[in-house]
Amino acid sequence: MPVADSIRVVIVDDHSIFRSGLRSDLDPAIVVVGEAADVPAALAVIADTRPDVVLLDVHLPGGDGTGGEEVIRGSGGVATRFLALSVSDAAEDVVRVIRAGARGYITKGSSAAEVSRAVQTVAGGDAVFSPRLAGFVLDAFGAVVGETATVDDELDRLSAREQEVMRLIARGYAYKEAAAELYISIKTVETHVSAVLRKLQLSSRHELTVWASERRLL
Repeated sequence: MPVADSIRVVIVDDHSIFRSGLRSDLDPAIVVVGEAADVPAALAVIADTRPDVVLLDVHLPGGDGTGGEEVIRGSGGVATRFLALSVSDAAEDVVRVIRAGARGYITKGSSAAEVSRAVQTVAGGDAVFSPRLAGFVLDAFGAVVGETATVDDELDRLSAREQEVMRLIARGYAYKEAAAELYISIKTVETHVSAVLRKLQLSSRHELTVWASERRLL
């Protein structure tokens, strides 16, 4: 039985034994609402269940060969957060999936308690990384993050309300959810998103997520 304030999770991994073991070991407050073994199945179950968090391997069969990255980008209209959980600790895998929009990356060497805490952290809106992997992210994004004046100048183009909308949409909120969060109409959200994309010279929600992630604005 789900407990109060439970976190709804989908597990995406091509090894059924790993999925079943993880499902049984997660904290009771984490409710697994779906599983998938490849890219097409992952996209379908995420759209159907709309979970709070997707635990996602970065290497998956099916799709165009980009694996977890394709799942994240293909789920752009769903207000969910992605936590990569992989045997790989290669810098290129970490950076690639974070650029795609994942909120964290931990390895399969993590204990069940560590995975559960990571899910709870990501569900709460924060990022989480296995200790050694955090350095890869800082190395990849540090140059951009360090340009504080540039980031401030870019944000100055946006009104306070546009910045609020930008952060919610970049985090994966649907327009309806952003409207409810900010107590404004869906039409107003759409208007603000159009203004944000125009002012930042971006062309899509995905580009906005990458832009905000690189600047640690999520």
